[in-house]
Amino acid sequence: METPVIDFHCHVGRWGRYGMDDDPADYLRLMDAAGVDRACINCINFGDARRGNDRVARFVAQRPDRFVGVAYVTPRYPDEALAELDRCFDVLGFRSLKLYPDYLGKPIDDPAYDAVFEWADDRSVVIMSHSSYVHDDDWLTRPDRFVGLAQRYGKISWVLAHSGNARQGQEQAVTAARACPNVYLETCTSMGEHDTIEFLVDGAGEDRVLYGSDMPLMDPRLQVGRVVTADISHDAKLKILGLNAIELLGLDQPTSTG
Repeated sequence: METPVIDFHCHVGRWGRYGMDDDPADYLRLMDAAGVDRACINCINFGDARRGNDRVARFVAQRPDRFVGVAYVTPRYPDEALAELDRCFDVLGFRSLKLYPDYLGKPIDDPAYDAVFEWADDRSVVIMSHSSYVHDDDWLTRPDRFVGLAQRYGKISWVLAHSGNARQGQEQAVTAARACPNVYLETCTSMGEHDTIEFLVDGAGEDRVLYGSDMPLMDPRLQVGRVVTADISHDAKLKILGLNAIELLGLDQPTSTG
């Protein structure tokens, strides 16, 4: 399939628990095997957000044609978060922001995040947050929590990573996307039903679904295959695999196609 492929959800940085190393060459081999042109990379592995963002910047500096920088901050350190956002977007040239509320231990709509959201809303930033609702104890990033945020911070584009994971989470994610035109759904999951891609496209529309792999925690070849083999239109596959991400992030078209 001749189309730009943009992986919206990738992590870098060493993480021994998952066997993650920190070699751009390994990532490029995986990307090439999966036909991925560019990977949007973030680092949530360190307690020091600046250290993680510097790790991302080193990847981007080596291959700016293949890696797109994604910032990470946490309101656990409120005095540092906004200054780090300024650095990431104004100095390092990152394109979007990743949040992971599980580390904070508070839900995504907790007031602790207000300053970050106000900063992002002022700049019309794209935010991708972990989202999951697998069981009743899995409530910090339940997709229905994003509805109020998307309505309150209407200039932010909200990307729900994993789209809630299990089907009950996906149902909430679709409902959130239908209620809020600034909510987008991202495809990677190890828990979804076989018809997950079809369900997300039917529910949210082909213009608001984004391919992601969670590389290297998941295999990008498998996650690309879920989109390519889905029972959706050819045009929908092109949009999900890359065209939607290019438009959302304002990226140049890759010089090669996957």
